[in-house]
Amino acid sequence: MDQLDKDILNRIQRDFPISSRPYLEIASQLGISEEEIISRIKDLKEAGLIRRMGGIFDSKKLGYTSTLCALKVPEDRIDEVAEVINSYPGVTHNYLRNHQYNMWFTYIAPSEEAIRVGLKEIKLKTHIDDLINLPATNFFKINVNFKLKEEA
Repeated sequence: MDQLDKDILNRIQRDFPISSRPYLEIASQLGISEEEIISRIKDLKEAGLIRRMGGIFDSKKLGYTSTLCALKVPEDRIDEVAEVINSYPGVTHNYLRNHQYNMWFTYIAPSEEAIRVGLKEIKLKTHIDDLINLPATNFFKINVNFKLKEEA
């Protein structure tokens, strides 16, 4: 990763342009072409340096509700169960933990009823009944912005 990649990462983390051609705006700020920005971002994704790009919304202000869920998933079914869970558009995070409840995910939906329905479907599709639903009572927004600097 060179300094230009670091500059791109710094720019796309915060204040991403809201326009019909955001990459063109970033490219002009950095003095390169739109095609180069897109190519470099693709390369950074393929290298695993960018996991996800997308907007972050205050779901509560938009009228949504959220919950944290935990499942006991047999080791040999991790990928299969993750695929089912990740197919739901309301799932924002899905990760493994070293715990008897080893798969944890967050789920956002328009209502508590929609969450109940979605979790029931997940149980049916995965054939796993041991699911803990931990509805959010307090909200914490962790704002992480990695400031990448040129190496000394």
